[in-house]
Amino acid sequence: MEQAVTLSINPDNPQIRLIRQVVEQLRQDGVICYPTDTGYGIGCDIFNQKAVKRIYQIKQRPKDKPFSFMCADLKDLSRYCYVSNTAYRLMKKNLPGAYTFILPTMKIVPKILITRQKTVGIRVPDNAICRALIEELGNPILTTSAATIDEGKTLTEVYEIEERLGRQLDCIIDGGSVYPFPSTIISLLNDEIEILRQGKGDTANFE
Repeated sequence: MEQAVTLSINPDNPQIRLIRQVVEQLRQDGVICYPTDTGYGIGCDIFNQKAVKRIYQIKQRPKDKPFSFMCADLKDLSRYCYVSNTAYRLMKKNLPGAYTFILPTMKIVPKILITRQKTVGIRVPDNAICRALIEELGNPILTTSAATIDEGKTLTEVYEIEERLGRQLDCIIDGGSVYPFPSTIISLLNDEIEILRQGKGDTANFE
């Protein structure tokens, strides 16, 4: 496979012309690397089966361990999972932000991204590039950290991503340096708040 194309996109004011260029790649089975609020991620359109399978191969991840995915906003998120009034109020206060919420899935979500418990991990990141991509694409984007399998090292700089993963990707977005700090994972199943992993997102509002 050829080396991925790298595009520099303004993290505060993403250029729509470049966003459209990346989305074109996503529509053609593309796998991309992009900045999020918790570090660089690897992703694709969740409805593109071929691209999703490629990411499982890149990450050497067992099929029974679903990836999370990102939506543009809370309204978008509610198309893919069941959101109770309590969950909605909590998420409205804290999104966009560095959280992954575990919620009951809707049937629209591809089976490969659903756990045995019929739940999904879902994010609305505090990152303008991510949200612009999702809005332009019209579908959620799968998200997993840009990390090397052999060393388990999370890549923080674009030159490292180009060097280590460039031949497995179609496009790399350079959105500047992002310090990797995983999202806080919170289960909101049955209206019970359970913090499964403390990460970058503040849990004070959930305790």
